[in-house]
Amino acid sequence: MGKSNGKSEREAAGLDLEHELPAGDGDESSPETAAGGVAAESAGPGAELQKLKAERDSSLDRLARAQAEFENARRRASKEQQDFRDYAAADAVKTLLPVIDSFERALQVKSEAGDFRSGVELIYKQLQDVLGRLGVRAVPAKGELFDPHVHEAIEMVETSNAADHEVIEELQRGYKFKDRLLRPAMVKVAKNP
Repeated sequence: MGKSNGKSEREAAGLDLEHELPAGDGDESSPETAAGGVAAESAGPGAELQKLKAERDSSLDRLARAQAEFENARRRASKEQQDFRDYAAADAVKTLLPVIDSFERALQVKSEAGDFRSGVELIYKQLQDVLGRLGVRAVPAKGELFDPHVHEAIEMVETSNAADHEVIEELQRGYKFKDRLLRPAMVKVAKNP
């Protein structure tokens, strides 16, 4: 590689040769000085440019890998969350299966109305126990003061037999799951004239 190649690389890089060369003793014709100058020119900006390009490519590659790893981790976490929800629902359904079995047995038995009713009441109690173990609780309504956070007023009834804003009838039971409201209780509320 001659001096002209080193010069064209520097010129292509937009460098001013006259300002970069160190001031010498004026003897530019000596072979050592000429060879040293060419070596300095070829090792300087060209090598530096190649080094910067390699660092840039390496950084871009690391960035692409980090983005791919992040996307894979996000997908994996999303799948794990979905699997957890599915298995949690499966456990809840599994605890309800004995109740369904009891209903099926009750429907297969030929019995009198009184026996049938007592069987259904036992199954109802069994279902309430299962829901209680899962953390489901009924919202207290009848006789309570109306609470818009847990009750939904369907009708206001004028009466002097109950306190103002007292729930006098529960039309549909409300439920909470731990501290979260699943469904408000539908109620009739007293209104004093």
